[in-house]
Amino acid sequence: MEVLGEIDEATLRGRCERKEFFWLDLVSPSDDDVRRLGEILGLHPLAVQDTLAFGQRPKLDVYGQQALLVVHGGVDAEPEEDNPHPLEEIHCYISGDFVVTVRRNEFRDLDRLKGQLTSTGSTRSEQYYVYRIIDTIVDSYFPILSGLDDEINDLEDAIVDRPRKDELLKIFKLKRLLLKLRKAVAPMRDLFAREIETIADLAGLDKDSHDYFRDVYDHLIRITDLLDSYHDLVSGCTDLYLSNVANRQGEVGKQLTIVASVFLPLSFLTGFFGMNFNWISGNLLHGAVAFWLFGVGSMVVSAATMWAWFRHKGWIGED
Repeated sequence: MEVLGEIDEATLRGRCERKEFFWLDLVSPSDDDVRRLGEILGLHPLAVQDTLAFGQRPKLDVYGQQALLVVHGGVDAEPEEDNPHPLEEIHCYISGDFVVTVRRNEFRDLDRLKGQLTSTGSTRSEQYYVYRIIDTIVDSYFPILSGLDDEINDLEDAIVDRPRKDELLKIFKLKRLLLKLRKAVAPMRDLFAREIETIADLAGLDKDSHDYFRDVYDHLIRITDLLDSYHDLVSGCTDLYLSNVANRQGEVGKQLTIVASVFLPLSFLTGFFGMNFNWISGNLLHGAVAFWLFGVGSMVVSAATMWAWFRHKGWIGED
């Protein structure tokens, strides 16, 4: 199978006439290029209109012996929660004579696949090549999920160590990213569960095995399950954050309460001595020894007694 990267009318018409299967991969074509491609390959006007507009949800539209499959691939980035472009919409025109992929941006996974198919001289069925393209797009989510797994683990460690507003902001970003990914993957999973065999039954496609597309469906189920589990983990991070913040606030409140409790009898003693200073200085406190013994000593004994009582109750010391 030959892999093409631009619209050459003579080449495309010649291959269609000779029934030589090819893959045409277009990156950010103009509207005129898309319309010209539709005229050359005889694409349905509604399918061409979808590609001109983009912004389509995953779907499969069959027009006679051709089909338009809209799928969303995953774009890996570091860190994932700050990825401004996590999804790449790809339109796949499939028939017995060709497969055409149209996208707005570079997609490294398809670029690598083109290199692999170009360097490989073996000949396989048309259905196999269609499967490889779709499977490559679907498998592009796995590097994203691997990165999310590491980031969620780091987030949990950071929250346990010291919860800050940065962690809370990261939680919200991860939730939005996971929701965006699931909105793309769940329709693809449902699509492959119901209608993907339609591609295998298109006229002109040499059939290898329907197991190819069932394998893609299995991958989509795995991706959906991982997204659901990561969403639960991120929600758990929210609960962990709030719990740690509440615990730290309780710890601060406990420390302030202990300090206030220690100073409560000290305030009473200083107030008592202050109100009766004339009598005490004339009848009780004579000299430095009496001052240190009754004046300062009573406050030290009071504070030590309160501290010993708190340790006995387990309010201070080891958890």
